[in-house]
Amino acid sequence: MRCFAGSCRFVYNKGLALQKARFDACEKKLNYAELCKLLTQWRSETQTSLLKDAPTHPLQQALKDLERAYRNFFARRANLPRFKKKGQHDSFRYPDPKQIRLDQVNSRLFLPKLGWLRYRNSRKVLGAVKNVTVILWCGQWFVSIQTEREVEQYLSRGGAVGIDLGVARFATLSDGTFYAPLNSFKRHAIALRKGQQAMCRKQRFSNNWRKAKERIQRIHARIGNARRDYLHKTSTAISQNHAMVCIEELQVRNMSRSAAGSTENPGNRVRAKAGLNKSILDQGWFEFRRQLEYKLAWNGGSLILVAPQNTSRRCPQCDGVSAQNRRTQERFHCIACGFEANADWVGAINILRAGHARCACGVSDADRQQQEPTEAIQEHLRAA
Repeated sequence: MRCFAGSCRFVYNKGLALQKARFDACEKKLNYAELCKLLTQWRSETQTSLLKDAPTHPLQQALKDLERAYRNFFARRANLPRFKKKGQHDSFRYPDPKQIRLDQVNSRLFLPKLGWLRYRNSRKVLGAVKNVTVILWCGQWFVSIQTEREVEQYLSRGGAVGIDLGVARFATLSDGTFYAPLNSFKRHAIALRKGQQAMCRKQRFSNNWRKAKERIQRIHARIGNARRDYLHKTSTAISQNHAMVCIEELQVRNMSRSAAGSTENPGNRVRAKAGLNKSILDQGWFEFRRQLEYKLAWNGGSLILVAPQNTSRRCPQCDGVSAQNRRTQERFHCIACGFEANADWVGAINILRAGHARCACGVSDADRQQQEPTEAIQEHLRAA
């Protein structure tokens, strides 16, 4: 399987190098069919005869991935394709379901040139198998089986809710519920630092260096698994109990940008900003939003994105906006009417108001300030 993944990586890089050379020579880019014809020549050449050992379809899929990468680049959905590196995202895909046999009773799978393979059946495979992708991740092999089936359209349950994302509280809902942050990276920071220090003392590319590298990979895998598990549980609970979810359209890349500055214009409080950036990236806000979007679609709900301007500064009682309304990170105190509450909860209420305004009449952010709170929000305020 490592040889198959390496062959697919070699074909991808060779095709990318050829496309770059043709671009430098002001020649037209080759399409997928033309690259497949060259693949036949590469398999028959003496220098690249190793490609004969790998199945043909996964090699063709590598060229199709390259074609898709260029298509995304020209559509400005991604950056220019880059060469693949050994040990990063090693995988290969079988696209023909006629060559794949799945035996779920005995937890085994038949793949061309690999034969029958045992696997741990983590979930039941529903529908007709379309393709199979084999992935090497953190020293372990995983198989992803894509299927096609008809899914019953679910009716949405529950009402509307606004969500304010933060660091002290991962998510605060407009109904008063909040989810504490997991801080997966922070929990494993000490073990990760010790592992990296031990790896620095080893001779590069020695056996002990590789063992230390594998230990660091396992720590990173543990961090990612814990974060994904927490995000899936939280997003599932919210999507199953609410028909409409309003959330801020946060620009995480801009929020986590370094404050170091330059030599001419050095930044201020660089270390404090670095710690805040690490905490922001540890939450996984964009992944949480992505999971909410498709899970709400599955359950018949909808996700509404609102602008984050002044959501933490606007008073939900008198609709006054002031930077001094939130003098501390935790408490909100309106200087106009004296309304006081938790700052994250106030932000979630304002996000829900903005979502209702956008969903009802599609008003702009300036017009949204003149909107009155809905009756449900007014009841929340009176109860507070």
